[in-house]
Amino acid sequence: MKELNINGAVMQCYPLSAAQRLHYYTIRYCPTQVLCIGTGLYVQQDVDFNVLKKAVYAAYKMFETMRLRFAQDEEGNVFQYIVPFEEREIPFEDYSNCSEEEAHAAMRRRTAVPFERFNSPMNEVVMVKLPGGYSGIYLKVDHMTMDSASIIGFNKAVLENYCHMKYDYPEPAPLKPYIPQLLKDLEYEADSEAKKRDEEFWAAKIAESEPMYTDFAGQGRLLTQRRENGNPNQRYAMVVSKSPEASISVYPLEKEPSMRLMKFCELYNVPMASLLLMGMRTVLSKFNDNEKDVTIKSCVARRGTLSEKYSGGTRIHFFPMRTILEPDVTFLDGIKAISAEQNKIFRHANYDPIELIMKRGQYWKYKPGTSYESISLTYQPLTINRNTPDMPDIAYKSFWYTNGVAGQPLYLTVMHRPEDNGLNFNFEYRVDAVTEQEMEYFYYYLCRVLFRGIEDENRTIGEILEMI
Repeated sequence: MKELNINGAVMQCYPLSAAQRLHYYTIRYCPTQVLCIGTGLYVQQDVDFNVLKKAVYAAYKMFETMRLRFAQDEEGNVFQYIVPFEEREIPFEDYSNCSEEEAHAAMRRRTAVPFERFNSPMNEVVMVKLPGGYSGIYLKVDHMTMDSASIIGFNKAVLENYCHMKYDYPEPAPLKPYIPQLLKDLEYEADSEAKKRDEEFWAAKIAESEPMYTDFAGQGRLLTQRRENGNPNQRYAMVVSKSPEASISVYPLEKEPSMRLMKFCELYNVPMASLLLMGMRTVLSKFNDNEKDVTIKSCVARRGTLSEKYSGGTRIHFFPMRTILEPDVTFLDGIKAISAEQNKIFRHANYDPIELIMKRGQYWKYKPGTSYESISLTYQPLTINRNTPDMPDIAYKSFWYTNGVAGQPLYLTVMHRPEDNGLNFNFEYRVDAVTEQEMEYFYYYLCRVLFRGIEDENRTIGEILEMI
């Protein structure tokens, strides 16, 4: 902890966590990067905006990380601190006479505007009226302060406070404070025994053997770079580029097939994330000459305890999820192998992912900006359940807005739609690295693999590769 004088007030400031440093390094070494996350939560009813504003203020008080800010000391080190509650302006925008696309385009433009980095609010809430009878809030946050779980938690708090104030529903339960959980994370990083165990685990993982790069668009990228570098045995590929311009495409999977995937997971007691990873690694294998060695960058939310779950903040770490599966392995056994590997990663997920990538690069001597992973996966199971005693059954819909830039070529986020619990496949992609056709092609084959696999869990990987 360090005390800094900020605008005449002495504030208790704390170092950044590993998850925050991951984002800070992104903007430090890529000045065009934007860390904003934009979301919209809209309900289908005539909203009382005076009550909604009060509900937002109540959620501000509950969520300490909505009041989180950053500062630099004289040496340029970055710290974080929490300001007391303040009633910042919450504007109202009426798009009811526009088309829905025009309304969402306005939200996307707003999401592309970064926040002032130091001693400034790191979020913005706008009350919105959309065409078609929907109204609600647009929320923009800085990724160094909130991740998807925090955002969903804040939106839930707003809805619960609104229902409490408007309909006399129960008052939402209090949340956990942010700073005590941050101190636990910082204690881990200070050469704790837990960190040393994690360091040993990842060092052993790195030394096992060199992974193989598998691209979502086939072998072209790797083969081209092998020729350019005069290295026919190169197993990594350059994945960064000069232009970070990005967009998002959403592919909705209908309710019935989504339910089939969920029922398969329930029947065989396997996580949805493992099923999705099995589908993705099989597609990457197919596109790369049936390669058996496939690595995907996998998201770990790190919210296992009550303090981690309810203290807000940003806690996501990304780790390489590597599988080497023979063609005679069955679809179900492949999923179980992935689940076992994921469980190992979860036990060592507090380790700094930046440090891991740096050590892997030093060990295998590959260049900065290169990688063994072409695609990342986040499965976000959290949705706001309408069928709870704390909220009435009101139709609502949610949106995630691109901020216009991305550091990696392709990032898949799979989420449940609030209206029917079906799955949405959200592809955020760098426009200079991925075409719409390549994305559609990947999604098409991903669905083929998933449904060929769940209709007969004993089909082997080799059989599925032949069928698709």
